[in-house]
Amino acid sequence: FEQVIVSNADLVIPVFAVADPTPKWGLLDRYLVSAESSQLPALIVITKMDKAWKNKELDSDLEAYRLAGYPILKVSANPGEGIEELKQALQGKTSVLVGKSGVGKTSLLNAIQPGLGLRVKEVSKGEQGKGRHTTTHLEMFELDFGGTIVDTPGIREFGLWEVAGEELAYLFPEMANHVGQCKFGLSCRHDREPGCAIRQAVMTGTISPHRYKSYMNLRSEL
Repeated sequence: FEQVIVSNADLVIPVFAVADPTPKWGLLDRYLVSAESSQLPALIVITKMDKAWKNKELDSDLEAYRLAGYPILKVSANPGEGIEELKQALQGKTSVLVGKSGVGKTSLLNAIQPGLGLRVKEVSKGEQGKGRHTTTHLEMFELDFGGTIVDTPGIREFGLWEVAGEELAYLFPEMANHVGQCKFGLSCRHDREPGCAIRQAVMTGTISPHRYKSYMNLRSEL
């Protein structure tokens, strides 16, 4: 199943929990590539920061995304950490929330606007009568402080479409400037070719090994 990002969106917000469930960064990379292919900015939101003690690797894992230039906001719905900053980011925009079930979107939405998460949950449950996990409907909700939230279902897969293999490196911001600088120019797959500028950047730490591995995994699907 491929989830299409809303055409008139201003911002894509991938939502991941620090723990329970453990974040799957490969899925985040899919979200970000899809946002890049739609020429949409992304704001990475990490929820459940009250459980940060369960994930000692969080900051080192997120460094790959800081290196790529993505803004990251850590929030906790209960103490209210980061909620005001998130509201500022949402104000006046049409923002699309993407994230799997269980990451705390309902609590997050309730913290942003009382009752909003419950409204989203009820709409999702009613779409197919099988619970929000199986919903494929997109629903837009107005924000009292200005702006619109588009909630997407907690889908299992997030496919890529209309992306050619040779274009993929351009959709990783930290790789884009290295495209064409390889020994084999634009025909380089950035895999095992000698003289690959992207592989060299991985060796020198300019590109995260994790992000490079994600690139190779996605490239194999195209």
